This record gives sequence, C-alpha cells and structure tokens, in this order.
Amino acid sequence: MEHADLVAQIIEHSAALRDAAVKAGPDAAVPTCPEWTVGDLVAHVARAHGWVRSIIEAGPATDRAEFPEVPTGWERLLSYWQEQTSLLAQRLRAAGPDAEVWTFLPDLPQRAHFWSRRMAHETAIHRLDAELALGVESRLTFAPEFAADGIDEALGWTPLVALRDTHASGTILFHAADAGRAWTIVLRAGKPAEVTPLQDSAINTDATLAGTADAVYRAIWNRPSTAIRTGDQSLFAALPTI
Repeated sequence: MEHADLVAQIIEHSAALRDAAVKAGPDAAVPTCPEWTVGDLVAHVARAHGWVRSIIEAGPATDRAEFPEVPTGWERLLSYWQEQTSLLAQRLRAAGPDAEVWTFLPDLPQRAHFWSRRMAHETAIHRLDAELALGVESRLTFAPEFAADGIDEALGWTPLVALRDTHASGTILFHAADAGRAWTIVLRAGKPAEVTPLQDSAINTDATLAGTADAVYRAIWNRPSTAIRTGDQSLFAALPTI
C-alpha cells in the first residue's frame, strides 16, 4: 500500500482503538494478550508511536532510539498517546515514503515507508485486541487490500519469520482468496524460512492456510480467525512465532 494510505490507516485504527479502550476501561483483560490489561495495551501502543515518531525525527541515524517512558494514570496516558499518534502521522507525512531512517532490518531499504507500514499493522491488530476486550465479538473486518498488505508485511518484512530458524521441513501455502493473493513459505530444518509469492498454482505444498485476506491476516497474527488449515498441521506449529 502507498505511504499516505498507511498513515491514514494509523489514524483510523488509533481512533477506533481509543474508543474501544475507553469503553472497556484500563483494568479490563485483553483475551488475545493474556497477560495484559487494556491499560497495558494502550501503554504499549503509545510507547510504539512515540518511539517511531522519534525515529522519523532523527532521520538517517545509525543507532536505535530509546523507547520512551509513558505516563502513569489512565487519562494522562490517553492524552500522551493521542499526542504521539498525531505527531507520528505529521512526521511521516512530512518525511514522505523515501526519507532515510533507521529500521531494525538492515538488509532492506532504510526508508520511512517501512514505519508507516509497520505502525499501520501494529495499530490495526491492537485495535482488534481492544475491541475483543469489550467482551463481545468484534464486528471489525479488515479490507482485502489492507489485510493482504499485512500478510505481506508479516511474512516478508519482519524478522519474526524471515530471520528465525525452524526445526521442520515442508512448504506451506497461504491463500487470501478475495485479495487474489497467495504466498508460500518453505521451511528447511536449521535454516531461516523462505517466503515467496506463489508463482505456480500447480506447486505441491504440504499444508495450506486459506480464507479471506482478513481471516489469513488474523491467523498469521494469532488472533481469532475463520481461516482453514489443511495438510500437515505440524508445519504450522513449527512456524517461527510472530
């Protein structure tokens, strides 16, 4: 997705996350993050937005910025987070997608687009967490284009998959039908997973995770999902954890 569209997603999902968090209250449990309360969830997102804001402001710095301290007290925390989200969006828009900045993946271009994408999906998934903390089924459905971009990001950009070794061997197909997209992950014992777009529909795979882009996106991030897993179930267990 385009940089400007991702910045808009940060704003949209932050606002919805805040609404759900305020309704749930800071002491509500977050079922998809078992050790967190909603207060912990908001502190985490506020810290992430403040951290990335400082990274964008630093430009092409070679050192990682320090994580900021966030205020204690619910109202102060909400105010701080709202301020950091607004500043983050402003800095990203002003920088543009190709501004040189530090990222945690040195083998990829060190550009601001990395962070607009990372923060859009970080915020979106935690919006879902906040809505589930209300104790009712969330009606949120991520749009196919956005969800497919999130699958791309989770499978290919973060070190959580691409840079961790696995103990199993086999090929998994991820198929987001409504987005018209598919990906394969090749696992080789003792080596990093290899992620590629599906090139040949006739390729033999050992397991498949299929559904709407929304469902596959949620499943990859270990959130409640209607995606269907078929084939060798041990390969899903062997995936490097996101």
